[in-house]
Amino acid sequence: MSKRRSHWPRRHCGAPSVTGLSIAAAVCALGYLTICARPPSELRSLMKTAAVMLLAISAGVNGANWMLVAALALCAVGDWMLSRDGDGAFMAGVGAFAAGHLVYVVLFITHLMAEPARWSEMPQPLFIFALLALGVGMAWLLMPRAGDLQGPVLGYIPIILAMGLAALVLPPEGALRYALPAALLFILSDMVLASEKFLLSPGHPAQAAAPYIIWAAYWMAQFGFLTAFT
Repeated sequence: MSKRRSHWPRRHCGAPSVTGLSIAAAVCALGYLTICARPPSELRSLMKTAAVMLLAISAGVNGANWMLVAALALCAVGDWMLSRDGDGAFMAGVGAFAAGHLVYVVLFITHLMAEPARWSEMPQPLFIFALLALGVGMAWLLMPRAGDLQGPVLGYIPIILAMGLAALVLPPEGALRYALPAALLFILSDMVLASEKFLLSPGHPAQAAAPYIIWAAYWMAQFGFLTAFT
């Protein structure tokens, strides 16, 4: 396998600088975790959105690739929309996240350390099989339960899985080793969110824990991407 250097400055391959912005993002994330199960409110929406938008700003301040900044910003917009009530807001949130995932895909596969040949190296084939099986299983479960949102929900599944598959082309070394775990955490968050909204019946015991799992996995995924590419 050929060895190639990243086209980004060396400092972008190391751990991110600890800045006031990233600390503020973590504070917002922890604050939102304490209220994520509450009904929608302006405070709840602001804290959720700020926890990721501050990561986007931090990435920009640290000179990260513009695609990382764009992906984080799009996801922050999605956070605001998903924190509001109504199917219209949900649809807008799904669209923002889908766009963010696609930007992440391009960010991963265009990195000069990316090697498509890694898809054929163990354990990547196992990850590929597991992701495809997860996608088929979720589509099968959601198809009869998503109602009017069936199209967007089913269309979102291959997009989120594409992000996971794209992360497999990156080497598990240096800061880039955080990219795949972050992608898997993102997928976990989305799968739990879909299950909470469409599969779990009201009053199901898992409903109480779902918001905390969704948020913790999601924010750690975004911080993982910041770590990997800043």
